[in-house]
Amino acid sequence: MDNLGVPQGPVLVTGGAGYIGSHTVRALERRGVPVIVLDNLSTGHRAAVKVPLEVVDLADRAALGRVFMAYRPTAVIHFAARAYVGESVGDPSRYYRENVINTWNLLEAMRAAACRDIVFSSTCATYGDPVRVPIDETHPQQPISPYGRTKLHMEHMMQDYGRAYGLRWAALRYFNAAGASRDGDLGEHHEPETHLIPLVLGVAQGKRPEILIFGDDYDTPDGTCIRDYVHVDDLADAHLRALSKLQQGSPELVCNLGTGNGFSVREVIEAARRITGHAIPARITPRRAGDPSRLVSGGTRARELLGWTPRTTAIEDIVSDAWRFHRAFPNGYSF
Repeated sequence: MDNLGVPQGPVLVTGGAGYIGSHTVRALERRGVPVIVLDNLSTGHRAAVKVPLEVVDLADRAALGRVFMAYRPTAVIHFAARAYVGESVGDPSRYYRENVINTWNLLEAMRAAACRDIVFSSTCATYGDPVRVPIDETHPQQPISPYGRTKLHMEHMMQDYGRAYGLRWAALRYFNAAGASRDGDLGEHHEPETHLIPLVLGVAQGKRPEILIFGDDYDTPDGTCIRDYVHVDDLADAHLRALSKLQQGSPELVCNLGTGNGFSVREVIEAARRITGHAIPARITPRRAGDPSRLVSGGTRARELLGWTPRTTAIEDIVSDAWRFHRAFPNGYSF
């Protein structure tokens, strides 16, 4: 943690049974921080949690209040949210209810319990279509999906609660979370799966016959989209650093979390072929609406404010860690 120190607990992690949440819980545990997970298990996995777990939905304000009374957390790390762009377009009501209203419920429970520090899992989707790349924190926030808009609303709520009630908050806008724990027992398991790396590895495992490449005529060196892949353990480290910064008195902070480097779809597939030894057939299909050609993080705030530098940046290392998990748990947490 460098000069930031270790976060003070107990810490309540909403969505702590999910992909990034479970890795963050482990990082807290390893630093000796007491941690409680709150998750309704709609997308999270009980098997990913080795600490006290409260199966509670943020919509249940009474149950939420009881959790705060029972554990008296000093801080919250907030991951719980719906996170599928396409789904949000088809069912925006669910996204405003589960992301915005449920976050309001959480902030009210924190206020009632005098819990003043929150680190929020935000997203580069709040920027919308990039007007410049790399994207730094001063880039205009013009989200193009209900998902991105709800995340931006959540940021605005925290900002308003900070000004009115003294909430100390951090919004971490990350790019493409990827990889898995080096122990090989925590990783990425979504249903449905939409992320490129687990989809590609699924082909290597024989779960699907091929990987689809949505467009090969973008203005990039090989014609396929470029994304900034940031290792999930590095993301977890950034959340702990942000929490420590808040607990030292910072009223608010906003940081992008990315490596500053991008890899194309073809580069990810080629890395997976080398690592798995599988041919991984690929087929070109038409572009998807709304896919920018490049999404790469810029700016130096995370380094300057948090002392955070991603440790795992090579796509081969990120894919290798993911492959270790997928080989150990070929059906994810569905044993």
